[in-house]
Amino acid sequence: MSWSVEFIPFVPWPMLWGIAAIGAMLLAALFWRARRGAVLRLIAFILLLLALANPHLKQEDREPLNDVVAVMVDESQSQAIAGRTDRTETVRKDLEEKLKTFPNLDLRFIRSASTSADGERDGTMLFTDLGQALADVPPDRLAGVIMITEGEVHDVPGSAAALGFDAPVHALITGNKGEFDRRLQVLSAPRFGIVGSTQPVEIKVTESTTDADKMVKLTITHQGQPPVTSTVRLNEKIEVLVDIEHAGPNIVEIEAETAPGELTTINNRAVLTVEGVRENLRVLLVSGEPHAGERTWRNLLKSDASVDLVHFTILRPPEKQDGTPINQLSLIAFPTRELFQEKLEQFDLIIFDRYQRRGVLPLLYLENVARYVERGGAVLVSAGDDYASPLSLYRTPLGQILPAVPKGGVTEVPFKPKLSELGVKHPVTNDLPGASGDEPTWGRWFRLVDASPREAEVLMTGAGDKPLLVIGERGQGRVALLLSDHTWLWARGFEGGGPYTDLLRRLAHWLMKEPELEEETLKATSRGQTLTIERRSVKDEIEPVTIVTPSGPEETVTLDKGERGSWKKTMTVDEQGVYRITSGSLASVVTVGKANARELAAVTATEEPLAPILEETGGGAFWLGREASEATDLPRLVMMRSGHVMHGGDWLGLHKREAYHIKGVRLFPLFTGFLALGLLLGALAATWFREGH
Repeated sequence: MSWSVEFIPFVPWPMLWGIAAIGAMLLAALFWRARRGAVLRLIAFILLLLALANPHLKQEDREPLNDVVAVMVDESQSQAIAGRTDRTETVRKDLEEKLKTFPNLDLRFIRSASTSADGERDGTMLFTDLGQALADVPPDRLAGVIMITEGEVHDVPGSAAALGFDAPVHALITGNKGEFDRRLQVLSAPRFGIVGSTQPVEIKVTESTTDADKMVKLTITHQGQPPVTSTVRLNEKIEVLVDIEHAGPNIVEIEAETAPGELTTINNRAVLTVEGVRENLRVLLVSGEPHAGERTWRNLLKSDASVDLVHFTILRPPEKQDGTPINQLSLIAFPTRELFQEKLEQFDLIIFDRYQRRGVLPLLYLENVARYVERGGAVLVSAGDDYASPLSLYRTPLGQILPAVPKGGVTEVPFKPKLSELGVKHPVTNDLPGASGDEPTWGRWFRLVDASPREAEVLMTGAGDKPLLVIGERGQGRVALLLSDHTWLWARGFEGGGPYTDLLRRLAHWLMKEPELEEETLKATSRGQTLTIERRSVKDEIEPVTIVTPSGPEETVTLDKGERGSWKKTMTVDEQGVYRITSGSLASVVTVGKANARELAAVTATEEPLAPILEETGGGAFWLGREASEATDLPRLVMMRSGHVMHGGDWLGLHKREAYHIKGVRLFPLFTGFLALGLLLGALAATWFREGH
């Protein structure tokens, strides 16, 4: 119960203060002129003001409220190294036991992680989580905040005023002073690069305490290639050249060697993903003769703005010379030497459309094309009955790389192209529109060259299940053979047409080794804290997938089988950083969370980020890195009614708030009724009496 005096004036306070001011000036004039009765007039005026102010004696029935102590438990990823997780839990339990001994004190434990479901959080956000957790706590009830952390906090406010409360903030540091750690920093990295170019990446290797002249071994691994090592100087900016080998993601891992005694190797490596972009595809199309399908190839390639097409059609072979002088011909001479000897390596793809050996291209040039494929080039042959003739391309030096041997016959019956058992799973053909079901919905073709596959794969079949689309790898390059020249029927919409654009484009990109069209792939992607692993294979069974987490532990998972040669698994992970995924001979890496997240950039214990806010609120930092399993490691806890400095060498203070809740109020008038009237009239009468004498 509490007693106090409260004024409930009969007139507004501004009016009351105005009356008081006027009266004060009049009384001052009376005292200055030494008039008789000035004191009695002063007393009467005070009694009049008191009557107008209407004082009351207030009785409050109060219910005390408990003070609140917020304990922030840092569960960020950097807290999971060097035994800090166990140490943090030990400190939390010990702190809970000590705080429970104080009466009228509520404990609120707030756990803060460095990850979020949407993956947007980057770093340790203790103050963000603190503000959200204390939204329902009035500031006058908060006794203080105690943070159990290693000190690397990334959302420290600029001033105590931004906290929204007036209470001390203390930090219990779970690490040791002078901890040692090595760190790989990515200073700049490109997001895109032209295929075939080399892009620079700037990095630097630093240590928390080290000799600046120390040399460190660096390992650089391009996906699918053996690692390359080099030696770099510590604390010196280094430029690493990254080869953009193909379109799509080019993944590069850079790792600094482990130093003896360092806290963790998580921040010793970085994964960079540079998106490869083709500047322009250079395609050479050689049509052996004019025919209905020639325009289909030209329209398809010319419709793509990223394709530079060089197209030649052989209108008149050498045996048809009619003696017309060269200067009277309007046709462009076929620059065979320039294309097939000097500039052959500049083309990304060479297409032979119904071409047959007729003396236009010397056999030496066709041998150059074969070597071009062996060294990594791509050749597509679209064959008609010419492939079965004695003048077939197969009977040239190019035959050594072609994936099917002609039998000498041609089947000319209506048929619908179908996917083979392998074609149902292969990414070039597995989801062609209209291919589902027992019978494709696209139009028929009418010609098929009889051939036997040779060290190759059949993706599509024609009449009598004979090979129609055959692909193969030769050396470092690839070759494809389409054993029919009736693709143009789909382009013209015959019987509803067919997916000729999808088929031919995918075939061309497979030949140029686009990663998305590889038949054996392992890919991992992340969204927030969700990790998705996808495996594509033409095999009936695949190996289990091994996942290596950023902190080192391994986990083996089995992917769920889907349709058309695909396997998939989606899972939620706790850690941020680089995950390594392997399945058989395939490997992939993926970064969960922010690439090169600052949460893992600096992991040594420190009080520097928190020092300004601790000092401004009167709190202190206490190092508990030796062994937090003993209660004596914790500072003494003291409840204080006031004070600017709320800590000492071995103690930390909490503000004793004494907040309360009012259950009821009673008011008793002090200057009303006959007593007030009598006093006021008596004072006025005395004034008049004194004035009369």
